Amino acid sequence: MFRIDVSPESHSESSLSDDKIMIELLRQLVTGQNQQNRLLQEMIQQNAAIQKQRAGELQAWKDSNPELSRACREAAETLSRVQTRFLDTMTEDILDNDEHLMEGEFMLNEFVDRFGPRLAHLNGVLQVLAQLGTGQPVQQNH
Repeated sequence: MFRIDVSPESHSESSLSDDKIMIELLRQLVTGQNQQNRLLQEMIQQNAAIQKQRAGELQAWKDSNPELSRACREAAETLSRVQTRFLDTMTEDILDNDEHLMEGEFMLNEFVDRFGPRLAHLNGVLQVLAQLGTGQPVQQNH
């Protein structure tokens, strides 16, 4: 029924061969990981350089246009208050119509059509003004 091969040559040769294969595979994995790490470092350095360049360009624009930069900051603060009022209105509408929004796709589509584009555009304009304005970015109320 059972056959056990105890010959030392066949078993140790296959084990030695398996060990060599595993070692080679591990070396390949380490080489691949080292390449990935090097590429990630290069990507990080490129992204940092791009961000530094953008920040420098933005600062140069602010330095060249200090009055406009201050006006953008003030406009961003005002628009932030408008955004807060808009979000208050939107959340009241959601709470007042929760059953209709949950039950009917028509009401949900109407809600999204009513508030979605305006909110998206408002956020976009606010971000631009806050970025162009002097000082810290405006805190957005989400």
